[in-house]
Amino acid sequence: MTLGIVDAQSVKNTDTAQEKGYDAGKKVSGIKRHVTVDILGLPLAIHITTADVGARQGRLDLLGRHQDTLSEVIKLLVDGGYTGENFAQGVADKLQATVEAVKRPELHKFAVHAQALDRGALVRVASEMPPAVEKL
Repeated sequence: MTLGIVDAQSVKNTDTAQEKGYDAGKKVSGIKRHVTVDILGLPLAIHITTADVGARQGRLDLLGRHQDTLSEVIKLLVDGGYTGENFAQGVADKLQATVEAVKRPELHKFAVHAQALDRGALVRVASEMPPAVEKL
């Protein structure tokens, strides 16, 4: 059983980027990173778009491109930006997974810390898990 946590981040891109867009909500001209991580914060899939691509559409594009990698995900935890029946249906169609919207304070009750090692990183979860994670 695998749980995925999804989010997107608009960031300014460098002069070397071939394409960029404008995220009016964040007032950023650049790119948007759509990321899916597991409950330890380890990346499962990453998709880069121009910043003007909406979070829901970017997420559905990510799921479509990474269906094989995300085939074991049965539930996605999302914030309010990803709610809606169309998004939930898109996730069900692409991954056969369910979507659970988690209030932002619940998402931020746990922190993922990475500590550099010679050959990788040790990741540990600090503090308490959100109730949606504890249910699993």
